[in-house]
Amino acid sequence: MIRVLVVEDHPVFAEGLVALLDELPEVDVVGVAGTGEAAVELAAETAPEVVLMDLHLPGISGVEATSRIVARHPGVAVLALTMLSDDETVMAAIRAGARGYLLKESTGEDIVRSVRAVAAGQVVFGASAGSRVLAALAAPSARARPLPELTDREAEILGLVAAGLNNRAIAERLVLSEKTVRNHVSNIFAKLSVTDRSAAVARARDAGLGARRPW
Repeated sequence: MIRVLVVEDHPVFAEGLVALLDELPEVDVVGVAGTGEAAVELAAETAPEVVLMDLHLPGISGVEATSRIVARHPGVAVLALTMLSDDETVMAAIRAGARGYLLKESTGEDIVRSVRAVAAGQVVFGASAGSRVLAALAAPSARARPLPELTDREAEILGLVAAGLNNRAIAERLVLSEKTVRNHVSNIFAKLSVTDRSAAVARARDAGLGARRPW
């Protein structure tokens, strides 16, 4: 049996996914989560082999939930199923550890085939995501990117933290709310496995970020 955890905050879509998977004799849907935090908790409780992960979720994002699940349970295959198709989101999901990326416009047949594939250890991308991944891998700058587990925005914020800016100054510089910056900083700490700004700054400077103030 393939144990599958469904992570989706829209009840109707979640019900449709469960109904689709319940028709497969080799699949056991072990839980449904509607937030990123619930996904992380249920992954620990239910030990799924596959997590079907929406990326736009209340609370922590699906990308961050993916990162935490994969870090704690390396054998779990996360298959992103989302409406988001921009380059940054696709690459962030892959860097977080997702083994597949499908858009919600995919057919039921595509979803079923992809669940089986990632459960068998394969990597699966829809046509749109696949072209983005290939283009990114072909770019020299992508191969040399420091701290690849961070999104571009997180790396930018970490560089500013390392340059000595506080959350308010970063928010003003990037035209973001201070709460958004705090959330990004918390995600950075989790991904780098650090507990404070000093440790994060040390990691940043080791990677060549924030060597001097970016005036």
